[in-house]
Amino acid sequence: MPSLSHELLRAHSISWCNVGPVSADGGVSMMTIEDCREFYAREVKFAASATTPGLVEAFAKVPREKFLGPGPWQIGSAEGRAMSAAGLGQLSYTTVEDPRDVYHNVVISLDRKKDINNGQPGSLACWIDALRLKPGERVYHLGCGVGYYTAIMAEVVGPSGSVIGLELQPDLAARAKENLADYANVSVEAEDGAAFDPGECDAILVNCGVTHPQTRWLERLREAGRLVVPFTLAVNATIGQGVMTKIVRSNGIYAAELVSPVAIFSGGNLRDASLQTQLLKGLTTGGLLKLKSVRMDAHEAGETCVVHTREVCLSLAEEK
Repeated sequence: MPSLSHELLRAHSISWCNVGPVSADGGVSMMTIEDCREFYAREVKFAASATTPGLVEAFAKVPREKFLGPGPWQIGSAEGRAMSAAGLGQLSYTTVEDPRDVYHNVVISLDRKKDINNGQPGSLACWIDALRLKPGERVYHLGCGVGYYTAIMAEVVGPSGSVIGLELQPDLAARAKENLADYANVSVEAEDGAAFDPGECDAILVNCGVTHPQTRWLERLREAGRLVVPFTLAVNATIGQGVMTKIVRSNGIYAAELVSPVAIFSGGNLRDASLQTQLLKGLTTGGLLKLKSVRMDAHEAGETCVVHTREVCLSLAEEK
């Protein structure tokens, strides 16, 4: 049976992350923010089934509240997130003032008017885990927001590696630069993702919904390089739904596989509205969930083409 102290905590909606062990007299001790980060990192690990060495430790180390800006903070509800993802309205939020309360697998608002949030940690951990980052690698993070997950990746690749963060929105890019100023292995650019050239990379994470991969991303992958990118169908002016896909370069071939379903902020000029019909068909028939390759060779659209353009094709065919 819970102690009276725990019942009071529940009645006053105090986060269980903040509650430490029960003492012999039935009282409770409050967790430090470092304790909460450890608790949160374990929560994220299991939400993402993450296995990349150093990734869970990075979530336990990087101070999320620093990247969110001064409190109080607005935490998005799971129900509201589902409604927003379905294009049925904006997220609903709960206000918290204790920085320990941001250490849960929840989205936290960055801009209520634009419906921009800090991302679901469990989802981002899953996508970062799919990149299989290693110390010393060079990473490109397109759509870095305020830089929190950029910092996570910088911790994983270590001082011998590097991360380039790109953010189109100047206000978010400015915050990211300030937040990441202490990371010597990180640079942040405020530029257009369609035009920016990151140079050769071992890994690329695209953190906004697109209709197709840019050829430059594929060309800039080194041998065995990995690209994780969301191909989404626009459901309203800002949000898209679709699939997070991993693409791996090997001997000039780009193999593709499903990572997870996704609902994410759309990437503006990284989208081609003329591909909306192909994306809709790819989602309704399940083709986007079964991608095997991304082709850049010239060919006519055929049965194995799920999303076909002049430059790239999301394909069901296994390239050899």
